[in-house]
Amino acid sequence: MSSVDKVLPVLTAKDFATDQEVRWCPGCGDYSILAQVQKIMPGLGIPRENIVIISGIGCSSRFPYYMNTYGMHSIHGRATAIASGLKATRPELSVWIVTGDGDGLSIGGNHTIHLLRRNFDVNLLLFNNQIYGLTKGQYSPTSEEQKVTKSTPFGSIDHPFNPLALAMGADASFIARTMDRDPKHLQEMLIRSHQHKGASFLEIYQNCNIFNDGAFEIFTEKSTKPEEVLFLEQGKPLLFGAAKDKGIRIDGMRPVLTDLKDGFSADDCWIHDEKDFYKAQILVRLFDDPRQENHMPRPFGVFFAHERACYEDVMALQIEEAQALRGKGNLDKLLRGNEVWEIQ
Repeated sequence: MSSVDKVLPVLTAKDFATDQEVRWCPGCGDYSILAQVQKIMPGLGIPRENIVIISGIGCSSRFPYYMNTYGMHSIHGRATAIASGLKATRPELSVWIVTGDGDGLSIGGNHTIHLLRRNFDVNLLLFNNQIYGLTKGQYSPTSEEQKVTKSTPFGSIDHPFNPLALAMGADASFIARTMDRDPKHLQEMLIRSHQHKGASFLEIYQNCNIFNDGAFEIFTEKSTKPEEVLFLEQGKPLLFGAAKDKGIRIDGMRPVLTDLKDGFSADDCWIHDEKDFYKAQILVRLFDDPRQENHMPRPFGVFFAHERACYEDVMALQIEEAQALRGKGNLDKLLRGNEVWEIQ
C-alpha cells in the first residue's frame, strides 16, 4: 500500500487528550474550550503528527500540555512569531495558536497584527477573559474602563481594545467570535477557522471564575442570552430575541434597532454577508458604538471571511523564482544598489 493510499486510523476526542493533569482552576472556561477543540480534531482528518499547538504565556498557554499533538509552550507574546516561522518552513502542518487577551494584545500585540496582515494559514484562538488570570487579577488590554483590580485600585483609565476591530484594522482575512459556554457554537467556529485558507482570528469569551467571574454572564445565561446575543448566519437577516421579533436594519450606513411588532418584517432587516468588508466594520463595533441611541445585542459568529494569498505560498513562489536565477545574479551590484556616489 502506497503512502497515498494509506488509511488513517479512526480517532476520537480521547486520542487528543494527554496523560497530563489539567491544571486550571475548577470552573475555568478553559476546560470547555479544551474539550471542544479535542472533539473537533478527529473530524479534521489530519494526522496528529501534522498538528501543532503553539502558545505564549498565561493560563490559556498551558494548552499544548493537554493536547496529544506536537506543541510548544513558548515565550510571552511571541507565539505568533514562532508559529509564523514554523508555517513558513513547514507549510503542510496545521498550526494552531492559543493566546489570551494579555499575551496576544499587550506584549504580543505587535506580533498579532503582523501575523494577520501577512496572512499565514494558521488558526489563532484568543481567549478573552478581560483580566490577567495567571498573575492574579490585574487589568488587561480588554478590561472595561473603571475596572477595579489589584493594579487599578481606583479604576482603570485605559480605553480597552476591541479585539475584532483590531483584527479588521490589521486586514485579517477571517474574523469570528464565540464563547466558552456555548459548546455547539464554539465547535462550529473552530471548524470554520480550520476551513479558512489564511489567518483565522477567533475571539473566545472565556470566564475567569476567580478574578473576573461573570464578565460575560449576560451573553451565556438562558434568562438574558436571547435578548443580548445576535448570532450571525450567512445569508440570513440579523434577528434576535426569544421570539426572533427584533432585528437590525441599515439606515444608510447606520444600524438601527428594529422591533418587528412595529410593522417591520425580517425582509426589512440587514442580511448578513460575511464577505462584505464595509458592513463587517460596522458589525465589529455594533455594541460599543457611542452613536447608538439604543442598546444593541452582541454579535457572535463569522463577521468577515475573505480569501487572499497566504504568506507561505507567495514566499515559496519567490524562492522558486530566485532559484531559477541561480548563477545569474551579481552580488556586488545588489549590495551597491541603484544610487552610487563618487567622492573626488
